[in-house]
Amino acid sequence: MAKLIHVVEDDEDIRFIVEYLLIEAGYEVTTSGSAKDFFEKIAVQLPELILLDVMLPDGNGINICRTLKTDTRTSHISIIIMSAHAAERAVLEEACADGFISKPFDLDHMLSFVKQVLNNRDD
Repeated sequence: MAKLIHVVEDDEDIRFIVEYLLIEAGYEVTTSGSAKDFFEKIAVQLPELILLDVMLPDGNGINICRTLKTDTRTSHISIIIMSAHAAERAVLEEACADGFISKPFDLDHMLSFVKQVLNNRDD
C-alpha cells in the first residue's frame, strides 16, 4: 500500500507540481491550501508524512508543526517544513520538524529527501 503524504502549501502551482511528482513516485497524496483545510482533512485521515509550508494564509507552519508534534495522536507523523524565508536550524529546533527544505527547491532533491525521511521513519 502506498504511503500517504499530505502537502500543505498555499501556492497552487507549487502544490500541483509537488503533488504530481509524489504521485508519479508511487505515493498517495492529499493536499491543502490552508491550515483550516489541513486540520479538517487530518481529522479524517492521518498521513505518514506532511510537507508543510511555513507561511499559510490562515496559519503558521511552525506553530502547526509544534502542535502536531505535541499531540499524542499526531506526534509520530514525520514533518518536513518548506520555506523561502525561515532559517533551517531555527525551524528544526523551534518547530520540532523532522526536516527542512528551502524554497525554491530542486524537485529531485525534494523527492530524495522525502524518501529518506520516510525510510528513517520505518527503521
